[in-house]
Formats: sequence, structure tokens, C-alpha cells
Amino acid sequence: MKKHRRLLTSGALLVGAGVMLASVGVGRAQAEDGKPLYEKSCVACHGPGGKGDGPAGKMLKPPPGDLATVLKGMGDADIAKVIKEGGKAVGKAPTMPAYGSKLSDEQIQAVVQYIKGFGK
Repeated sequence: MKKHRRLLTSGALLVGAGVMLASVGVGRAQAEDGKPLYEKSCVACHGPGGKGDGPAGKMLKPPPGDLATVLKGMGDADIAKVIKEGGKAVGKAPTMPAYGSKLSDEQIQAVVQYIKGFGK
């Protein structure tokens, strides 16, 4: 009986570890998918490294913040909401446009995963 329990426990751990590894892989894939979207839609204001130093960002009042700092403590859903609805809708900078009509939810999630990498 103990042998069966050990096998079941070992099997459950292996399945759980596989699920965790798969989700990490999905996050990386999404981040890679988010890079070209970020470069197309975000880099002009936020800059290539998310520092808020893009050429258009220098003209904005208030200027975009450093994403590594701005995103600290924010969950994926919060970040996605800013991208989807724009800054004004969530109490952030009104100069941040809404991308909900330009990007799908999947694309927004890819951008979220990509920009989270700026804080690492």
C-alpha cells in the first residue's frame, strides 16, 4: 500500500512539475511574440528598453515612466488593463492611448509578458 501511495505521489509531482514548466514556456513564447508588437506600438514613447525615453515620449507631459519602476507591484491583469483601456481609464497618464481596438487580448498578453522582462 505504501508503495502505491509513493507512486501516486511521485506521479502527481511529475505532472505538476510538467504543468509548471509548460506554463513557463508559454510565458516565454508570449514574451517573444510581444517584442514586435511592443516595437511597433510602444517604443516611440517608452523607448526600446522601456525607460520612457522614446523620441515621442520626450514631448509628452507627463513623460512616460520607466516601465521597470511603473510596473512594480502590478499584476498581469492590471498591466493589460492599462494597455487595453489607456492611462486615463485607470488613473494613469492620460497620454497613454488605449490599444484595445488595435490589439487582441492575446496580443496584449504578449506585450504584458514582454514588458515584464524590463523589470528583471
